[in-house]
Amino acid sequence: MVVPVVMAIAALLLASSVQAAKPVRIVSLNLCTDQLLIQLVPRERIAALTTLAADRNVSAIADQVTGLPLIAGGAEEVLALDADLILASPYAATPTVDLLRRLGKRVELVPFATDFDGIRASVRQVAAAVEEPARGDALVARFDAALASARTSVRRWPEALVYQVNGLVSGTGSLADAALRAAGLTNQARRHGTAVGARVALESIVALPPDLVVLAQGTTTYRTVVSDNLRHPALARVMADKAGVELPMPLWLCGSPRTADAVGILAAARSRLPVATKGE
Repeated sequence: MVVPVVMAIAALLLASSVQAAKPVRIVSLNLCTDQLLIQLVPRERIAALTTLAADRNVSAIADQVTGLPLIAGGAEEVLALDADLILASPYAATPTVDLLRRLGKRVELVPFATDFDGIRASVRQVAAAVEEPARGDALVARFDAALASARTSVRRWPEALVYQVNGLVSGTGSLADAALRAAGLTNQARRHGTAVGARVALESIVALPPDLVVLAQGTTTYRTVVSDNLRHPALARVMADKAGVELPMPLWLCGSPRTADAVGILAAARSRLPVATKGE
């Protein structure tokens, strides 16, 4: 009986050591986890990121992914990579995640951050999953330092509106809303009663122009019908009378420490606004 017991103990110890080892073949199935992963582990531990990671229109790490495998995120692709950790969103690639879990793969679901506390939580969650808590803490510390340098104590809160293709605006409860508030700006979407991802008619913006028009995309970024609103003469007239700034979507589409850069851009734009603004 001694030999079987010893063998069982050895097997348990081996399993425990394997489970405790740092994951070395990590796959990300979401643009937001792409951006966190590449900041937390060496490149050789990344088995694949999503194809969106290389899209400069939405990704803040497009210039860092050259040479890394990029996948669409199908289950077959992930299985072929023999990943020991898969990072995913709770709301995306659900069938793929379900299948991978049934096949015994380790999947970590990382919620989408909609505020700064959410960003900190996401960083620490991914850092724990990849067994790099110290790197996570350091990344959060750099994020907080960047926020502190961008923030300013203000007595006036000019209105700003983040305007996107197809008339979409970033309403309350969005990451862009948090960035506006950190920069000392009031989100004019509140006046329009909009929530995250709602649309506002261009006529409403002409009738009630904000102090600062924040464009989420350049007027030539997308040459499609849904982006014609950004090239409309009426919007051009508003921006001729009011201040405007382009806030690159990759900085705030995902909840990552790069959002602090968005706050910095907004704070700089706010500092250039005329002293006499609405509501003062």
